[in-house]
Amino acid sequence: MAENKTQTKPFGFGDKLGYMFGDFGNDFTFILSSMMLMKFYSDVMGVSVGLVGIMMMLARFVDAFTDVTMGQIVDRSRPHAKGKFLPWIRRMCGPVAIASFLLYASWFANAPMAFKIFWMFFTYLLWGSVFYTSINIPYGSMASAISADPKERAQLSNWRTIGASLAGTFIGVVLPLIVYYQDEAGNQVLSGPKTSIAALICSAGAVICYLLCYNLCTERVKVEQKTEKFDLGKLVSGLIHNKALIGIVVASICMLLVQLTSQSMTTYVYPNYFGNTQAQSVSGLVGLVVTLACSAVSVKLSQKLGRKELAIFASLFGAIVFAIAFVLHTHNAWLFVVLYAISYVGLAFFSLICWAMITDVIDDTEVQTGSRSDGEIYSVYSFARKLGQAASSGVSGLLLTLIGYTQATAFDENVVNGIYNMTCLVPALGFVLLAVVLKFLYPLDKKRVDENARILAEKHGK
Repeated sequence: MAENKTQTKPFGFGDKLGYMFGDFGNDFTFILSSMMLMKFYSDVMGVSVGLVGIMMMLARFVDAFTDVTMGQIVDRSRPHAKGKFLPWIRRMCGPVAIASFLLYASWFANAPMAFKIFWMFFTYLLWGSVFYTSINIPYGSMASAISADPKERAQLSNWRTIGASLAGTFIGVVLPLIVYYQDEAGNQVLSGPKTSIAALICSAGAVICYLLCYNLCTERVKVEQKTEKFDLGKLVSGLIHNKALIGIVVASICMLLVQLTSQSMTTYVYPNYFGNTQAQSVSGLVGLVVTLACSAVSVKLSQKLGRKELAIFASLFGAIVFAIAFVLHTHNAWLFVVLYAISYVGLAFFSLICWAMITDVIDDTEVQTGSRSDGEIYSVYSFARKLGQAASSGVSGLLLTLIGYTQATAFDENVVNGIYNMTCLVPALGFVLLAVVLKFLYPLDKKRVDENARILAEKHGK
């Protein structure tokens, strides 16, 4: 059970800024992987895009164990002076940064293919399934310990998304200007050594951001250490019957299918289809601008309409814009940037409120069962997000393989037209699925969220 601590330090701007830096650090390595890893291994290391996609999907089976294990470790860890979750961020920030850098080992470009494939699998599992999990689970679980107030949690969700957008902006805007060069045929080609340098810079930035998160955030809601014996059957049964958790899990998979496919395909559609990496950089900036604009109204809109209701509207809006882009099939990179910016409104609103939605699920679980398991629930949610990442990578890798994308065919007309179609159709489908899941599978509408907050306020004496 969670109890409020005696008054320590009131919730304020420092918490929001610190929580923002936490996801800034996370996404320095996560978005780098989503946007650049497949491109790096296909174009620099010569590994099949299909194999890279398969690797990312197989890694998620490992995550089924590591995510839940880390959730149990967090729930059963003893609180320290800084709280229960913050110490993990300081412990693991170095290992996750080093593992991310090692993923982009361009110095092995001429090594035997078997070794390159081994290195890809080894470092990807080390980064994503071990070290990233060990910092992301406590970081995400920490939101409910920073504040018990639904409005303040919505603000944390907002600032977390801004942090992710800042990392995405750096990777999407700055990196394309650094890591590409023009070959003798005039094509924009990815440079292996420059990508390794960029990965090193992102890793250093991640460590700095994590330490800022550690020092600025305050855990003011006491989450007690779980001491009862772990019962896998009970855990699985509880998760199966938790409709709210199932709903947000499936919704997150759909959302990441949209987000990560859009991000990863920008590394193909701009240099290969449009031949314009400058437009790619501007496109990377679009995400931040749109997110900041939406963040100014997302808390008020979610309070007025409900988070579920706002997310459904935003998803349908995004699907319509991507469908228009597909029908137009434009060869004007700047028109595509405009359409991408408009479609991003749909993604931005859901991204801004989704972290508050998982705290809604944690609260609903406590109301329904009488017990609170922040780490356990968030670990399942984190695993779901990784499934979404795997689905995006797997779909992208499979479709790129089906349209015949290789180092040799990267600029063929049929291949680049297929890239454009994928960039539009996959996110459009993901948006539609997201709206359907939220409507029919996710039960936490505005009325139920408000009622849960009232019940828990009475329970904890607020």
